[in-house]
Amino acid sequence: MPRIELSRLEDFATIVLQNAGMSAEHASAVATVMCAADRIGLGSHGVARLSTYLERVRAGVMEVDPEMVVTEVTAALATVDAANGFGQVAATRAMDVAMDKARRMGIAAVSVKNSNHFGIAGHYARTAAENRLIGIVMTNASPALPPFNAKNKLLGTNPVAIGIPSINQPMAVLDMSSTIVARGKIRRYLEEGRTTLPHGWANDAQGRLTTDPHEALEGSLAPIGGPKGAGLALMIDLLTGVLSGASITGEVGNLLDASKTANTAHLMIVVDPDKFVGATAFGELVDTVLAAISSMEPADGGRVYYPGLIEHDRARDTAENGADITDEGLDRLNREAAVYGLRPLG
Repeated sequence: MPRIELSRLEDFATIVLQNAGMSAEHASAVATVMCAADRIGLGSHGVARLSTYLERVRAGVMEVDPEMVVTEVTAALATVDAANGFGQVAATRAMDVAMDKARRMGIAAVSVKNSNHFGIAGHYARTAAENRLIGIVMTNASPALPPFNAKNKLLGTNPVAIGIPSINQPMAVLDMSSTIVARGKIRRYLEEGRTTLPHGWANDAQGRLTTDPHEALEGSLAPIGGPKGAGLALMIDLLTGVLSGASITGEVGNLLDASKTANTAHLMIVVDPDKFVGATAFGELVDTVLAAISSMEPADGGRVYYPGLIEHDRARDTAENGADITDEGLDRLNREAAVYGLRPLG
């Protein structure tokens, strides 16, 4: 599998997006979010997805760089109408607004509607934590799993991410879907030529457990913790799509379906710990907890992890060795380069 220097991927994605009609500022924002996924080994959400986004633009179901509207609701609340543009642009803007309001008010929430897939939720939660704020990020997605004890899928994978600032320890960042895995990971299995999924990840179209990735994509994904995961997915949908007025549960369009708009919704919540125990005191207390966890004796050798620590290690590996990209993913990117008369990545 090829490994490419992350800065090359980011520069490439930025240039392609600019050639597709996006402003330099927004192209850089989208490339940054995609590379945030590649940095921590989540290639299923990385630069390789660029071609999928642009295919939607060319199909007329997604706008390359529309005018997004931010509406101030109160001193602590705002909404963003993404105007069917890139989710990465809308979510980046929403997080910026939420952080600014939280610094003034202590807590803020920004709801986003008429958006698209925004990459990894953890990127935005991490952005808040890097600014010594607590970030909570949610988004809905197209139907991928059934409500508890139902046969047909209705709920999205609907991830939630929480970023907690620290001072000396690698920050804690939880980023998880409501399913055992995201669909992107199953697509990544296919790109890597793997034909068998771990048992329990997904069901086929008849609701039976399957280890076939093709059947899994046609069927449904397994929720984390059974009814708990299905319940979490529903709550996130109600807090994103329904709260924003974008859509009701089950109406979000699939990223790979270029026949209709996605109408994805997001929610950004930011808390300023400085308004509670103080930012420095909070960071020091978090450090104490994280250091204690890291120093615990492992159950079966290896290392004890808290959320975000595995990604921290992967980021160091990427910095040294480059980002993984599948042969199929590289081919897709090089086809985009050909569309705009650019040099291929390799």
